[in-house]
Amino acid sequence: MEEEILSIIAEESGERIDALLARAVAGLSRSAAQRLIEQGAVLLEGRPVQKNTRCEAGACITVALPETQEVPLVPQNLPLEIVYEDDDLIVVNKPRGMVVHPAPGHPDGTLVNALLWHCGDSLSGIGGEKRPGIVHRIDKDTSGLLIAAKNDFAHQALSAQLADRSLSRVYEAVVRGRLREESGTIDCPIGRHPTDRKRMAVVERNGRPAVTHWEVLARYNGYTRVRCRLQTGRTHQIRVHMASIGHPLLGDGVYGAPSPEKGLEGQCLHARELKFVHPRTGEHVHLVTELPDWFTDVLAKLGPETG
Repeated sequence: MEEEILSIIAEESGERIDALLARAVAGLSRSAAQRLIEQGAVLLEGRPVQKNTRCEAGACITVALPETQEVPLVPQNLPLEIVYEDDDLIVVNKPRGMVVHPAPGHPDGTLVNALLWHCGDSLSGIGGEKRPGIVHRIDKDTSGLLIAAKNDFAHQALSAQLADRSLSRVYEAVVRGRLREESGTIDCPIGRHPTDRKRMAVVERNGRPAVTHWEVLARYNGYTRVRCRLQTGRTHQIRVHMASIGHPLLGDGVYGAPSPEKGLEGQCLHARELKFVHPRTGEHVHLVTELPDWFTDVLAKLGPETG
């Protein structure tokens, strides 16, 4: 079996090595990082480590990643909160912590596995073998509304709406700091980070156009609750854009603070609203979810609104 050797430089002091690996290596969960540490596949400055070892800034970590093995995609009877469903499409309210489709470190237990169980063979093949029916994606630690197509006709029509921006996606988030304005638009191209291939960034060259419209919903001591509407849909767009104006999402260890905040590991972001035209009937569909308990718990920890 061949191995891929990765070298990672710790950016800050004090972060646990398992948390650093989960943040820096795409598709690697914290538990998977701990297994690699236990197997002796992780070295800090050339020496074996424990999962609770903390790194110093500038330290070099090497990771031996085993060769990826293809895992058959199988239906799994996992809980699904179905918001809308007919013969052409299904909209689910994805829970926080669920990966959308299989990836290294997440061979099963994904939303795709659950959809295969629920929908059987009636999922569009356009998304490919690992992403059947998936029209758009949201991150593992982002909860909320996501559309899957049950046939190629619906998939093509919904993808066209994504492309021409007639499919509207609205998110709610909590960001660090106090936004001065009541609303704004961030129009900055996004591409791969020039030195860290696991991250995205606002870039001057080789970026794709990205536009996020935001408005303030509530202000707290040191935090702001915002509504964000995507005009485009780039990877990590809201997370990158809000961080680029000095207001990263609460809990975002990739683009914000490396340590958990308010007991939250992972970004405080919920895909709350979807608007689209039904591909077959032409009906305008508008779906809205309630904020999940984990989100309202975070708001309660922020204290009273400050106006």
